[in-house]
Amino acid sequence: MSVTRAPIAIALDTNEINTAKEWATLTSPQISTMKLGLEFFTRFGISGVSDVMELAHGAQLFLDLKLHDIPAGLAPTYLTVHASGGAAMISAAAQALPQTRITAVTVLTSLAPDDLARMGFPSDISMLVKSLAISAVDAGARAIVCSPQEVGMLREVLPREIHLLTPGVRPAGSAQDDQERVSTPAEAFAHGADLVVIGRPITSLWNPHSPHLMSEGLAEIISGLE
Repeated sequence: MSVTRAPIAIALDTNEINTAKEWATLTSPQISTMKLGLEFFTRFGISGVSDVMELAHGAQLFLDLKLHDIPAGLAPTYLTVHASGGAAMISAAAQALPQTRITAVTVLTSLAPDDLARMGFPSDISMLVKSLAISAVDAGARAIVCSPQEVGMLREVLPREIHLLTPGVRPAGSAQDDQERVSTPAEAFAHGADLVVIGRPITSLWNPHSPHLMSEGLAEIISGLE
C-alpha cells in the first residue's frame, strides 16, 4: 500500500494537551487522521480540539465522543454515535452535520461473546454487528466502527461508499492490551477497512527527549502495510 499518508488514525489518548499537540505534530505528516475522545473533549473542549488540529498538518479529525448530542462549532470528518442509540438519533445527527460522516459504533472491540451474553445480548457478535450496521446505514450513518474480525463481512453487505473504521488493530508482536477482537493493520486493510485506529503501539513509544523513536516506530508500522 503506497500512499502519501497512511490511512491510520492515531488515538491521542492523553490528559495532557501539550502531549497531544506534540503527538499530532510528530505523526500527522505520516498518517491521515487524528482521533480525540470524550475524556479529552470534556477536559479541553472545542478550543482544545482546535489547538491540536492546528498542528496536525491538515489531517482529518476523528471525534470519538459516542454522544447523543452533537457538539456545536465543530465539523469533524468522522463523529461517532452508538449504533444502538436508534435510527432517530442517527438520522438527526446526519441531518445536523451533513458534511460529517456520522460514524456508528457497533460492538466495542474490548467485548467478547461472554461479555455480551452477560449483558443480555446475543452472543453471536457477527450477527449483532451486521444488524446494527445495516440499521445505522439505513438511518443515515456514512461510516461504521467494527472490529477487524467483522470488517470483511460488512464490506460484503454495505455499499462501498460506507467507510469502515477498525480499532482493535495491533502490529504483529504488539501486546493485545484490553482488546479482545484484534488483527494486524495489514489484515484489516486486506479485509476491506478504510481506516485503522492505533493508539498505544504508537503512543507508548513517546519519549520527549527522543521523539525520533515514535516517528521510527510509526514508520515501521506503515512499512508493514506495503
